[in-house]
Amino acid sequence: MSFLVFARDPAVQMSRRNFVRSSSLVLSGTAIALLAGRDALARKTDKSVESDIRVLNTALAAELEAVAAYQVGAESGLLQKPALDLAVTFQGHHKEHADLLAKTVSKLGGKPAAAKDKYTFPTETFKTQADVLRFAAMLEKGAVSAYLGTVPVFGDRELAKAAASILGDEAMHWAVLRYVLGEPPVPAAFVS
Repeated sequence: MSFLVFARDPAVQMSRRNFVRSSSLVLSGTAIALLAGRDALARKTDKSVESDIRVLNTALAAELEAVAAYQVGAESGLLQKPALDLAVTFQGHHKEHADLLAKTVSKLGGKPAAAKDKYTFPTETFKTQADVLRFAAMLEKGAVSAYLGTVPVFGDRELAKAAASILGDEAMHWAVLRYVLGEPPVPAAFVS
């Protein structure tokens, strides 16, 4: 079944609507966990909070890079609908992640990482839509691995749960991009 047929199937569209609604509820729970009041953090040591801020800022920097990468892909002229719409949607997710991470860093008393003035992406290798999508898939796989590494290092377990939720979103991005490229969406039983 092609992606276009899959995307236009009314039953799938209804399922997607329900999924989006339920995802919004999960994301709202993640937002609440990340933006939990400072009272819960008062019990944590300053060292633990500083470590959490560093981890959050590393994730924030990666999210800002992803936003920039999807912008480059969208402006490349190589993405056609529905792939362009998909890229813009995923960019929106990364913007939401970045906004939430920045607010959380501030709430913890830290200074949020800022976007770079310029990112270096291998745009000279982008000749086709597939090239852009493969690059995006590679970034998403990297994000999955990065979040997988962050979950166990948070001092605050609520932050760990929230990072795991973002990890799930990144994994879905990676799987969908692989599917659109005609590759097995889930290449292995475990993510490493």
